[in-house]
Amino acid sequence: MAYFEDMKIGDVREFGSYLFTKENIIRFAQKYDPQPFHLDEEAAKKSLFGGLCASGWHTGAACMRKIVDFNKAQYEAAIARGEKPLPGGPSPGFKNLKWLKPVFAGDTVTYSSEITELRESATRPQWGIMFAKIIGVNQNGERVYEFDSSAFIPRKPK
Repeated sequence: MAYFEDMKIGDVREFGSYLFTKENIIRFAQKYDPQPFHLDEEAAKKSLFGGLCASGWHTGAACMRKIVDFNKAQYEAAIARGEKPLPGGPSPGFKNLKWLKPVFAGDTVTYSSEITELRESATRPQWGIMFAKIIGVNQNGERVYEFDSSAFIPRKPK
């Protein structure tokens, strides 16, 4: 994690990849999105999608997991270097969530972000607000998922 002052528009972070298997698609759908095209291969073949595909919420949950794992690794790396890790800030929300293409069993989605805007917080001077485009790209280089995120980022002590 960097201080707000150390970030710049255009900075990219790579969060990692997630393989969507038939088993994890069905397991997620059984718990959270039990629609036929997420649960049953035959029903999915007859659907608009033409095959078993992941819930959009599964795509989003996998993204969140990759972001949390990335941030945890950054925190642990700072400790290993003998540095005091910076606190993670909460997100005040997101906009423009889009599921651009279906994610099918066997697809691997790679998640990343690019900073699009940096703004000082008007009400919390010890924090800045970072805005980023989060994307998920499948193994064919096709964008399948995106949203505009925001997060509070700690500012350097004065």
